Amino acid sequence: MAIPPRQAIRVGAYLAKQKILRREKYPITLELEPLFACNLSCEGCGKIQHPADVLKQRMPVEQALAAADECGAPVVCLAGGEPLMHPQVEQIVEGLVKRKKFVYLCTNALLLPRKIDKLTPSPYLSLAVHIDGLEDRHDEIVARKGVFAQAVDNIKDAQARGFRVTTNSTFFNNDSPQTVIEVLDYLNNELNVDGMMISPAYAYEKAPDQENFLGVEETRELFRKAFAEGRRKKWRLNHSPLYLDFLEGKLDFPCTAWGIPSYSLYGWQRPCYLMGDGYAKSYKELLETTDWERYGRGRDPRCANCMAHCGHEPTALAATLGSLRQTIRAAIPQGVSLPQMITSRQGASAGKGASAAEGASTGQGASTGQDTPVSQAVPVGEAVPVGEGALPRQATSAREDAPAREGAVTSATSATS
Repeated sequence: MAIPPRQAIRVGAYLAKQKILRREKYPITLELEPLFACNLSCEGCGKIQHPADVLKQRMPVEQALAAADECGAPVVCLAGGEPLMHPQVEQIVEGLVKRKKFVYLCTNALLLPRKIDKLTPSPYLSLAVHIDGLEDRHDEIVARKGVFAQAVDNIKDAQARGFRVTTNSTFFNNDSPQTVIEVLDYLNNELNVDGMMISPAYAYEKAPDQENFLGVEETRELFRKAFAEGRRKKWRLNHSPLYLDFLEGKLDFPCTAWGIPSYSLYGWQRPCYLMGDGYAKSYKELLETTDWERYGRGRDPRCANCMAHCGHEPTALAATLGSLRQTIRAAIPQGVSLPQMITSRQGASAGKGASAAEGASTGQGASTGQDTPVSQAVPVGEAVPVGEGALPRQATSAREDAPAREGAVTSATSATS
């Protein structure tokens, strides 16, 4: 997986602490929206349909940082809207980095040339650029010609400056396995981004395009075919192995929306980043007064086709930590056996070779073993095979912190559209 070791260790220790303390609900990633305004009007987006006076508002820096302090999540996804439209976004980023939060600045990258000199490369900062396909496909989705080319140019400039750059890709029912393969191959092998997040599009009620959202079986078929022939193991995917199993339909998970709370201009959003059933004044109020059992597939019709990572990656993480086998699977880079990893690390410490994580970044190797459903004994984030009654880089630059392959403990980052 494409999570830097620093982040994987920090987040893994945080999750283990929650388990030791027997906390049933806790935040992993904070979705922080300091504005709703955007410089694009994507057909499948339901985040920018707000009154004009709301679209003009910008969250004060102090308020944004206070939300991160209140929540306590180790990862912050700075979203919107387009966060680079916020006049003080660099101050928000600086404040979060000072707090040693792992920040994913979610952006379409069009405004990066205006802001890049105000941002500083850091092991705690990733620029998460939204790329939904190759040039024609991406420009179609964002409803503007030339956006893909601008985004690619600005990604290359950020990489040259030492920033860690990841991408987020959302897929619809007019995507095919081949379009998924083409964009992920390009991002992984040619653009050489540090990590890639993927998700089936969520059917926002207010999205202009209501015809092209994926159903559950369509999602499973799309990713099963896209991941086939060992491709999944070659891509630097910024997800836990179990979430990727979930996308393929190898197992099923219930939603744990409380794992990625959302804070915006309105307050703490119930129940999740994707649905708005009211707002709480505090994180504590959100956690304690939301009827979490009302949501998820089979419970709320709006959740019927949702397989987005903002609801299901936290479940996958909890299931990973609840199973020794899955924890080991998540800790070993793809294509490297445990003895190989130990030998490689010993060689590296003696100055005789690169670490296993560095070797894995070449994109070569085979599976560490068969994909096996996690034990049903997991207390949070239970999973069973589908069809059996399942419920649902620190260095001179940030990019030198060598990423692990698919398999390290993930951040549950959810840079959703």
